[in-house]
Amino acid sequence: MTSAISNSWRFGLLLTVLVLSGVLINYWERAGEAHVDRRALREFPAHVGVWQQFGQDERLNAETESVLRADDYLSRNYRSSDGTLASFYVGYYATQRNGATYHSPLNCLPGSGWEMREPAVVEIRPSDGAPAFQANRYIVQNGDDREMLVYWYEGRGRRVASEYWGKIYTVIDSARRRRSDGAMVRVMVPIKTTEAAALASAVDLAAQAAAQLPGYVPN
Repeated sequence: MTSAISNSWRFGLLLTVLVLSGVLINYWERAGEAHVDRRALREFPAHVGVWQQFGQDERLNAETESVLRADDYLSRNYRSSDGTLASFYVGYYATQRNGATYHSPLNCLPGSGWEMREPAVVEIRPSDGAPAFQANRYIVQNGDDREMLVYWYEGRGRRVASEYWGKIYTVIDSARRRRSDGAMVRVMVPIKTTEAAALASAVDLAAQAAAQLPGYVPN
């Protein structure tokens, strides 16, 4: 008798959990993505710290855009006061519920002929005094072209190096805040003298850019 009551209680609890889960999932689907105000990435400052925009913003070809499926992106070159050139890219996704999501350089660059080596993490200290965060650091090479790569994932007030944790936080924020928007941010600097010098330049541009990004990739 006691066993039957216990089994009945467990069944009732499981049924309740399933019903509530269904209600919540249905609510999230109906409620959709929460709206957040942001500025278009084309308005990103042409001058950040010692870095000045160099040339016009670049547009990717139609095939690449169809693969990336970003809602907004910025591909721009900057030049520092000492003449160092850097490539800056931000790919923003308003929602990741529909399957469109940021593409890791670990997948994109090797497919374009780049060899990635010496993985590490580096600390970025935003120039506006926001908390420091970790970003990925790689040396990438394509033929004779060697560059320092720094990148991270940003969105909803989070900045992380790990794509794995980025996905976990996206799921959590989608449930708690009805938001799955986010971006991948990438800086590349040619290695002309030493790796240390290229890394210092990449970190500096990253720190300056990070201070400006919340207006374009909302917290």
